[in-house]
Amino acid sequence: MADAFIYDAVRTPRGRGKPDGALHQVSTLGLATTALGAIRDRNRLDTKLVDDVVLGCVDPVGEAGGDIARAAALASGYGQTVPGIQINRFCASGLDAVNFASAQVMSGQQDMAIGGGVESMSRVGIGASGGAWPVDPAIAIPAYFMPQGVSADLIATKYGFSRDEVDAYAVESQKRAAAAWADGRFAKSVVPVRDPNGIVLLDRDEHMRPSTDMQSLASLKPSFTMMGEQGGFDAVAIQAHPDVERVIHVHHAGNSSGIVDGASAVLIGNKGAGEKAGLKPRARVRAFANIGSEPAMMLTGPVDVTKKVLARAGMSISDIDVFEVNEAFAAVVLRFMQAFDVDPAKVTPR
Repeated sequence: MADAFIYDAVRTPRGRGKPDGALHQVSTLGLATTALGAIRDRNRLDTKLVDDVVLGCVDPVGEAGGDIARAAALASGYGQTVPGIQINRFCASGLDAVNFASAQVMSGQQDMAIGGGVESMSRVGIGASGGAWPVDPAIAIPAYFMPQGVSADLIATKYGFSRDEVDAYAVESQKRAAAAWADGRFAKSVVPVRDPNGIVLLDRDEHMRPSTDMQSLASLKPSFTMMGEQGGFDAVAIQAHPDVERVIHVHHAGNSSGIVDGASAVLIGNKGAGEKAGLKPRARVRAFANIGSEPAMMLTGPVDVTKKVLARAGMSISDIDVFEVNEAFAAVVLRFMQAFDVDPAKVTPR
């Protein structure tokens, strides 16, 4: 197998995914072309060297449909021979697009590829593409389908995370993000989004709340109590986990992930492709893995897949210096740290 090297990685700032967000007027295509254009320009890349563009998109309908990856490659001025494909693995779509691009390079089928993702959540709403899982009893009932918010509360209940603990993690996350921006940690990776006249619309993450503290979070009511109690999903949770007497609802808007607009792109290639393009590798993709999780508590997946990928790579948890864990809900990251007993300072430090 060939080595897959990362030569560059960029993302747009995260715009608030609502009609009053800074990126609401930018189309899904516009977000994707911002990332792809930056990869081209920063590396003075001859785009004909790119064998494929793989973009994750959870709701590939409307303006985000019709293979947004191919459209974005064309709109970015890439060579007409550059193909594109969009994939959907829900919240892992962008990450898995990078894995797909890496796999193409590792297998020798491609020399250079771009992986990334795009989502305009203010323009293409959550669930716009539909699906059987939440609405068809043939799958929803036997799979114990649960909305993610109630599932996160189930995790907090089952593994003993209190409201204070999930709020404290949220406060720390906001502090870390603010410090990272203040220290210029994203200066070389976040690219501004501009309007057709070249005016900057957004050049830093819009969703941060650096002033967040325990007192402000304490004033927020749990977001998923009604859904769980009156919507019947607490009962589903207890059916799936009879050891849980009742679900304690602790998550709210302040300790859950935000709805945002944005795009990303990662340039991946083998050694020869990098040399041909005059690029220096920044990292090597050693291994990746995917795993299915129990639907009623799907957000424990980071724990299970970490075990799987470490075994595949022949590594142990102590070999890793820094972890980036998707902060879908505070309990997700707390469970990850609990399961592996890792130093919190190493987990999503920026």
